[in-house]
Amino acid sequence: MSFSNWNYPTAMTAGIGALSALPDACKSLGIERPLLVTDPGIAELSMTQQARDLCEQQGLSVALFCDVQGNPTGQNVEAGNTAYNEGLHDGVIALGGGSALDCAKAIALSAEQSLPLWAFEDVGDNWTQADSDLIAPIVAIPTTAGTGSEVGRASVITKEDEKRKLIIFHPKMLPEKVILDPELTVGLPKHITAATGMDALSHSLEALCAPGYHPMAEGIAIEGIRLVQQNLPIVFENGADKQARMQMLVASSMGATAFQKGLGAMHAIAHTLGALYNAHHGLLNAILMPYVLEANRSEIDEKMDRLSRYLSLEASGTDAVLSWVLALRKSLGIPHTLAEIGINDAEAEKVGLMSINDPSAGGNPIPFSADEYSQLFVNAVHGKGL
Repeated sequence: MSFSNWNYPTAMTAGIGALSALPDACKSLGIERPLLVTDPGIAELSMTQQARDLCEQQGLSVALFCDVQGNPTGQNVEAGNTAYNEGLHDGVIALGGGSALDCAKAIALSAEQSLPLWAFEDVGDNWTQADSDLIAPIVAIPTTAGTGSEVGRASVITKEDEKRKLIIFHPKMLPEKVILDPELTVGLPKHITAATGMDALSHSLEALCAPGYHPMAEGIAIEGIRLVQQNLPIVFENGADKQARMQMLVASSMGATAFQKGLGAMHAIAHTLGALYNAHHGLLNAILMPYVLEANRSEIDEKMDRLSRYLSLEASGTDAVLSWVLALRKSLGIPHTLAEIGINDAEAEKVGLMSINDPSAGGNPIPFSADEYSQLFVNAVHGKGL
């Protein structure tokens, strides 16, 4: 069986049945005793046993770690570090959605370091404190098309005692091998397909809107958005369409590649709400998306004009993109307000203060104040401003 092999931003094998390349990917990185990191749900599926069988048939000794929450925590990473060290592992297989991949990457970074995980928060040059020689090689296999964590150099981990999501960063957290196999995504429930697909869209959309000059990231972002436009409705209605599932996996990887240019208010607020309410990250971005686009309108009109023409929308500009986003959300069953998923505005002030301090806020086209973030949050709770 032939697969596509790419080398941007890392070595990637893509195609139906590409999971079969897992043992060779491990061997190419010198991994003989991988720790397979996933979440409890994926651990129960046949794909996990298939991955283990493929490795063991090629003489690799695999152990499973699946103590990973939907929003992974420092405790999850510490438990994974213990499993890694006690099992004398020499590499990590990251299998699952963004939570499992983020936790796996954090384990690979921190398991053998003398400093705690939080020492590598993405602030200044903290990453230089890590001993690069002690970072385990990673093979990443996404089972959802959303976060794009498989091509990222960071993990988002919740610091439980502070109820804050921290971004942990090191260049070597970028998996050296990525496997994109649409067969692993065909069983996703419709609501997860929708939320993760909108997460992929949010990455490309915020990367496009972020200020600064990075034409390569903008090119990737705008094509990633088109792939979502063309394929997310298809996989939502027919989850067994492997070709469309493949295109969504690619769109997800493209979004995470593009957002090195920056993210913005969607993610600043979503990170905050994920930490406070343990809500699904992709769903939060999906709900917040039109409210943030409206708030950024004055600084994104030119980019939205280009995007609307690229997507062949009937009209042009920000209004056209907003109308498309709202129609897409509705067709996917995405709630229109945060209130519909049980979030009220009681902590609006706290949400504003936390959001302005989130690293993603620095990429927003408009530098919102804490009060403006609070108002954006309130708008999304009650459906105001659209």
